[in-house]
Amino acid sequence: MQLSVKRPSRKTKFKTGRIVIYLLLILGSLIAMLPFVWMILASFKTGAELRQIPPTFFPQEWTLDNYRTILNDEDLPLLTFYGNSLFIAIMNTALVLFTSSLFGFIFAKYRFKGKNAIFWFILATMMIPFQVLMIPGYLILVKLGLLNSLWGLIVGSAIDAFGIFLITQFAKSIPEEMLDAARVDGASEWRIYWKIVLPQLGPALATLGMLTFMFNWNAYLWPLIVLTEQKKRTLPIILNWYSTQHSNQIHLTMAASVLVVIPILIVFLFMQRWIVKGITLTGIK
Repeated sequence: MQLSVKRPSRKTKFKTGRIVIYLLLILGSLIAMLPFVWMILASFKTGAELRQIPPTFFPQEWTLDNYRTILNDEDLPLLTFYGNSLFIAIMNTALVLFTSSLFGFIFAKYRFKGKNAIFWFILATMMIPFQVLMIPGYLILVKLGLLNSLWGLIVGSAIDAFGIFLITQFAKSIPEEMLDAARVDGASEWRIYWKIVLPQLGPALATLGMLTFMFNWNAYLWPLIVLTEQKKRTLPIILNWYSTQHSNQIHLTMAASVLVVIPILIVFLFMQRWIVKGITLTGIK
């Protein structure tokens, strides 16, 4: 008499594999979030608690004194620096979305002599290290009179090679029949771009907008070179300056770091659905 061993079905193996993948993703997410969570919790601790050994994870006594100290510091006018960072990030994001969507539409749907050469030249600029471009960029800003000006950080960032590439790939999936039908109805090329193409590019533009905003909000080296006056500088520069001035007061640095990160979190929470959809659709197309 032979005993048959029941083998797990393919469906059972698939479910087990998904559970293992989910557990690994959850573990990886917790590890990635740990420094950020610790920063938030540390901002509610006192300096003495942060220096004690063994360290604590959750605050023994929750306090808002760190935030009160920062917000009431006359040498740290946060509203001014928030305004500088928001102006640069929003203006750069708006310009990059406009130029990337327009050029991406042109490269995806129009035929003209030298199109491929121009497109590949734009992509080639992505391979040039930023450090190589700093000196030429600085000299150009000097000639334009935009040194130590917030506009100096905007003019040179209006066109983004990665954004043009991303939108071009996405725009290729827009049906030609839809554009031809609009032309038959008498729509101009600009109206086609504004009324038909832009709505179709929504997910890709949301992804590009989030990445551009985050890059400009966190930019440090180029704003440090261009902006020389303290009142015109951005939050990452001021955060580094503040942490240097208060190197032995980690609790204040943690609170200041949380205040700098808040806008990025707000933008991400509002744009999360569009970002995931944009990355997914762009990858498929």
